Amino acid sequence: MANYTNTADTATTEDVVEVLNDLLENSRDGEYGFRACAEEVDSPQLKQVFQSRSAECAKAAGELVQLIQRFGGSPDKGGTATGAMHRGWVHVKGTVGANSALSMLEECERGEDAAVARYRKALKEDLPADVRAVIQQQSEGAKRNHDQIKRLRDEMRSKSK
Repeated sequence: MANYTNTADTATTEDVVEVLNDLLENSRDGEYGFRACAEEVDSPQLKQVFQSRSAECAKAAGELVQLIQRFGGSPDKGGTATGAMHRGWVHVKGTVGANSALSMLEECERGEDAAVARYRKALKEDLPADVRAVIQQQSEGAKRNHDQIKRLRDEMRSKSK
């Protein structure tokens, strides 16, 4: 892989691929995590929300794979270890009967907090404009996911009081 820059102010190809792969792992964590919550929750409404968010994360992952390949990189194959532990915890809660809608929403919100932070970090990098545009768009999607999950969690909390 060539180590070049598009302009004097832009990251090297390896730097761009590294940022994109980090976000790819993040997107896969979201995809798998939302899918795990959809499998564990009883509420048809929340199941649909989680499945929809999972599909959005899968779409983002696909966009990132294309960018990584365009820059000559190899897309990472899975998510992060932290994401795997998070999904494991979701399934443990389901197994022991702690898979309430509120519990699943709290787990999803934690995951989305991490996703938003990773996108913020990526946007601080010196990236080509077209890559930055994709990352900005995906960052806004992660923020919308976070806000929706937080709103649903807050509604669920107020109902349980």
